[in-house]
Amino acid sequence: MGSSVEVNQDNYKTEVVEKSHQTPVIVDFYATWCGPCQILKPILERLVNEYDCILATIDIDQNSQLASQFQVEGVPDVRIVQHGKMQPGFVGALSEPQLRDFLSHLNLQSGLETQLAEARTAIASGKIKTAKRLFDQLFKKYPNNPLVILDAAKFLIRLNKGTEAIKLLDSLSLNSPEYVSQAQAVKALLDFQQAAANPGNSELDQKYAQACRLTVEERYEAALQLFLAIVKVDRKYKQDGARKAMTAIFALLGNEHPLTRQYQQDLMMTLY
Repeated sequence: MGSSVEVNQDNYKTEVVEKSHQTPVIVDFYATWCGPCQILKPILERLVNEYDCILATIDIDQNSQLASQFQVEGVPDVRIVQHGKMQPGFVGALSEPQLRDFLSHLNLQSGLETQLAEARTAIASGKIKTAKRLFDQLFKKYPNNPLVILDAAKFLIRLNKGTEAIKLLDSLSLNSPEYVSQAQAVKALLDFQQAAANPGNSELDQKYAQACRLTVEERYEAALQLFLAIVKVDRKYKQDGARKAMTAIFALLGNEHPLTRQYQQDLMMTLY
């Protein structure tokens, strides 16, 4: 498990430099009067537990010598110390998804994401009891974590427990506003599920229903291929339904996902 420590001039060498030889240390230069600092700090504290590293917080008003030594000009100013060397990070408050991306580029491993991957593998293999056990462990270890809630909601939808899934997602929208768009996208899976269960008679109806089923099964690339094929044949099908479905999948995957980037470009080329 990660840890958080308040650092000053006296303990900087011990708590930051020396410990950075065993594990990365995230150094957060902050000020008590700084609003973005207060937003960023609890997110960092949560993530260091997940990524099993150390968060060292430094109040610049109480430690002006350290702030001057490292040329801190604005807060929050976040740096990374590894093997005794301080590396640049970022200035300003990032959202949780942006912080996760930042940490991934440091080659830090998330215990939560590793367990989520195990749960997804269990679901894909039809091992429902194993997946349920893993989610129970995740909720106990990472209560109210948005990534756990999103994946658990998708799992519940696959089990035809839409009402329970919506309750989970509604709690997420209250506590983690930056994940609201993803929560809405997961709710859209209920519409996909309904469409997959009620295919029409035409060839396009069959393709659309198949693409919806693939989406619920999280076979996103195959689903995107079918939705794109529908757009190419009939843009107005189901009131632009295939394009809207692709947009919902993009929200599920996130803007940085390779499939999102590829199919956003393919969709744009098809439309224009």
